Parts: sequence; C-alpha cells; structure tokens
Amino acid sequence: MQYIQTIIEIEENEIRELMIARLSELGYEGFEENEQTLIAYIPEADYNVDTIMSLIGEYGLKSTNNIIPKQNWNALWEGNFQPVIVEGFCTIKADFHELVTATPYEIIITPKMSFGTGHHATTQLMMMQMSHLPFTEAKVLDFGTGTGILAILAHMLGASSVLAIDNDEWSYENATENAGRNNSNNVTIKQGSLDIVAAETFDIILANINRHILLQYMPQLYSQLNEGGHILMSGLLKEDEQIIVAAAIETGLKMVNVNVLNNWIAVLFTK
Repeated sequence: MQYIQTIIEIEENEIRELMIARLSELGYEGFEENEQTLIAYIPEADYNVDTIMSLIGEYGLKSTNNIIPKQNWNALWEGNFQPVIVEGFCTIKADFHELVTATPYEIIITPKMSFGTGHHATTQLMMMQMSHLPFTEAKVLDFGTGTGILAILAHMLGASSVLAIDNDEWSYENATENAGRNNSNNVTIKQGSLDIVAAETFDIILANINRHILLQYMPQLYSQLNEGGHILMSGLLKEDEQIIVAAAIETGLKMVNVNVLNNWIAVLFTK
C-alpha cells in the first residue's frame, strides 16, 4: 500500500484546524502542521481526487500531492521528526535523538506508516490528562492505538494490563514494535475494531480517534467501562464538545472535565 501526501498552503490556525477535521472524515490518517502548510496523509486506495480538490477549493487554498511508498516512509519522517516534550511529564523521541531526558517518562518510537508521533495537540492533551488518572493496577483499553504511544504510557504509569487495538495493519505492526522497544511487556496489540474485544471490560479507556467513531461506539464504550472507571476521549475540535458530551451523558456517563489546546479538546468521563 502507498500513501498520498497532500501539502496544503494554510497560514490561518483556525482554517488549518477545520481542514484537519474535514480531511479526517474523508480518510486522512496523519497530519503535520507547519507555520504555512498542513501536510496530510491518506492511503492511496481511499484517495478521491474530486472530493479532496472540492474541499480544498471550498476554502480557496492551494495544494500539491506526492505518492509516498511504504519503503520511503522512514527516510521521510526521520528528516522531519523532532522530539516532543510534555513539560514535566513525558518525552517522546526516536532512538537517533541525542537528547538527555528531563521528564519522569520517556517513550522511544519509530512511526513508520502509522500515525501518532505525539506532535498533534490531541495526543498531547491525552497525555496531560493521563498524568492525573489512577493507572496503578488498572486494566486499560487503548482504542485506535496508532503508534502505541498512549498504551505504552499507560504501562509506564502502572497499569496491570493494556489492550491496544487498531484496524490499520501498519499501526498494528508499528505499535507492536514500539511496545517491544519500550519493554512494555503487559501491552497486547490486536488488529481490528472495538468488536473484537466486546466481551471484555476495562477500568480506563483511552479513545483518541474522531467524533464519528466516538459517536458510533459510544454505547459500546459505556458498556465496556467498569463502574467507577474513566474514559478519556479526544480527536475532537472545540465545536464537537456539545454533541460528544450530550451523547456520552445519554449513555449514562458523567463528564469530569474538558481540556483545550489549539482549539482541540480532550474530554474525561466517568461511570
């Protein structure tokens, strides 16, 4: 499988965030944000040139596309990947980074063709919230694990077991590799969606996906959360807050708090 890299010229932060949300709904799986551009990635099989160009034209933007073969991905991300530091808590870096870590936790990853390097606001929001959750001896589900960062961090925070799932084959392979690299022996990676673990329940559920998937699986997420457990959701823009909170409350969840970063949110619920 190959990926299409779409480079869009955008300077306004608000438009950039809207484009990320709209492109996510069309199948784009990873994003890089710079001061003047948004770089987005989509599997070639999911790319529809007419739909994408119509969306970009709607905002009067300019774009270019490149084909990214699987074998070229490492060289691409190694040339651009910078360490991510969640101040006072966790550092995410590659094994080639010569960086003395000054945080309590350090995660080493090799993203390859899966996404979630820690650079995006939603991943950082999830990690900041995770620093306050009771992971010690908890049974954890990471729904849509990507590179496995959140599952690895849950292990480091003392979870008794972590089950990480993703329906993307490369995410499954990459998360497995990253978990091994970080000696996360109690992290189990499975390929598939929530239905493959429907018989299990969890103390903490991490779900950094998108609004559409969260709404689709909200009742099932509720049923798989143990009484008194916590579910942390992100992949959401600020304008998604009302509909997500309403859907969660309708299932029986109780909202604890909402954190905001660059117009993205993470919402914490309990049962």
